[in-house]
Amino acid sequence: YRPMHIITLTSDWNENDYYVAALKGKLLSACPDARIVDINHRIKSFNSSHAAFIVRNSYSHFPENTIHIIAVNSEPAPGGELLAARKDKHYFLCADNGILGLLGGPDPEEVVTLTDQYNEDPDTFIALSVFARAACELSRGAPLGKLGTPAETYDRQTPLRATIEDTTISGSVIHIDSYQNAITNISQELFTRVGEGKAFEIYIQSKHYMVDRINKRYNETEPGELLAIFNSAGLLEIAIRNGNAAGLLKLTTNSTIRVEFNEG
Repeated sequence: YRPMHIITLTSDWNENDYYVAALKGKLLSACPDARIVDINHRIKSFNSSHAAFIVRNSYSHFPENTIHIIAVNSEPAPGGELLAARKDKHYFLCADNGILGLLGGPDPEEVVTLTDQYNEDPDTFIALSVFARAACELSRGAPLGKLGTPAETYDRQTPLRATIEDTTISGSVIHIDSYQNAITNISQELFTRVGEGKAFEIYIQSKHYMVDRINKRYNETEPGELLAIFNSAGLLEIAIRNGNAAGLLKLTTNSTIRVEFNEG
């Protein structure tokens, strides 16, 4: 019996090019037992933070030992490397562009650089020439250490965190979803810990808009009304029921969201 590994694909390639099909063809030729799953191919071009947000909130739902190819911003800067990492019982293949740290959570147990092992001068389609081969070797049971050399250093960016001052949480919009809901970096755990059950006001865009309750479901609010809810990722989300919150409130990534808890 040979285990059937899952290989996920995340890229900024959209749907109009041959890149996704070429990579899938290469993977199916090299490791036909693998199951290939698309996570997202509409990442904003070269946007490591967007890629990390999508993968960070989806990878843990996959079985252990899933191999995640993150083909965003994958041509490393001069001096940069291509990385393979074992983290949280999953494998990740990406460039040394901050994505590995931006995935958040525990530090990787092991990180290796792929570049020297695979090709002194990899071509421009790195996912095809390097990541596909590495993913298939992992799916066949190769230990991570056989794929390259230990990465002594790599870009350890971390996700932007909300800050706490007395009874106020200051956070930011970190993602606008396809419904134009604004997802923030304020977690339910942080909200509960700081708030201790007190009444609160959530201010959006300075003090232009305010919400003072948290919905359990979107439909608790009338259509067209502003609401706040904790989404399935446990993050505070600002939405307009059946409406376009980001567009109507002029919210973008990095827009400020502030929670003020009442004293006493």
